[in-house]
Amino acid sequence: MTDVAPLTRREANELLKARGLRPRQSLGQNFVVDPNTVRRIVRLADLTEGDRVVEIGAGLGSLTRALVAAGARVTAIEIDEHLVEILRDTLPDVDVVAGDARRLDWDALLEGEPAVLVANLPYNVATPIVADLLDEVPLVQRMLVMVQAEVADRLSAIPGTKAYGAVTVKVSYWATAAVVGRVPATVFLPPPKVESSLVAIRRRPRPAGPPTVPPAELFTLVRAGFGQRRKTLRRSLAGLARPADFAAAEIDPGARAEQLDVDQWVALAGAVVERAGSIRTPS
Repeated sequence: MTDVAPLTRREANELLKARGLRPRQSLGQNFVVDPNTVRRIVRLADLTEGDRVVEIGAGLGSLTRALVAAGARVTAIEIDEHLVEILRDTLPDVDVVAGDARRLDWDALLEGEPAVLVANLPYNVATPIVADLLDEVPLVQRMLVMVQAEVADRLSAIPGTKAYGAVTVKVSYWATAAVVGRVPATVFLPPPKVESSLVAIRRRPRPAGPPTVPPAELFTLVRAGFGQRRKTLRRSLAGLARPADFAAAEIDPGARAEQLDVDQWVALAGAVVERAGSIRTPS
């Protein structure tokens, strides 16, 4: 492929104008229009020649171009049919998939091949996309995603902090995560009203903690605990966990949800499952 330089702001504006388009707020479209930023993203993704890369929300293709220039084999997913046309017209050697990333058949898409996700994720769906891929698509082994700074902090938080929540436990169960950079609003078209961050997520060889409980059971307990995070676990998990379960897991029932790390959540869920056979939210 020739001429795969990332788009500048002027080029992006001209491309939109030529097609009679403008960014759609309903789809969370904020296009990165700074070549240095997309090259930085690719650098932080730590790619090697020939890596299979999936990009969700490819937009106008600026990051796509930088990924291709780095030698990646790119599958670009885009929900906006107008942008799909642009991507196919301007990047003919890229596999452009039209559709909603949350509804795709990922097994068919990846065909058994491990992949890296590198994406500027639409802010309105970033958290569920990351959670879904961790839960359901083990072939996605690494991610380098740009998300709202607040979301990035939640994905990578440590126990005992305000940002630590149910999604943090989910990420920690499947992977390790770290914020690896901040991105100013000025590099986007249009500029969002929030700051952005880059998060590197690397899937663990095996989930955290001993395999004593199915993930769905674990996350049922975690959601219940964080659903009333100001309450102690004794109260927020009433009807799910009994005093004997806390004792078996060596967990203080007077603690709050954000004080437990992922291994402690696994231990508590395991104690409940061993006693009750499963974890069911009270009706």
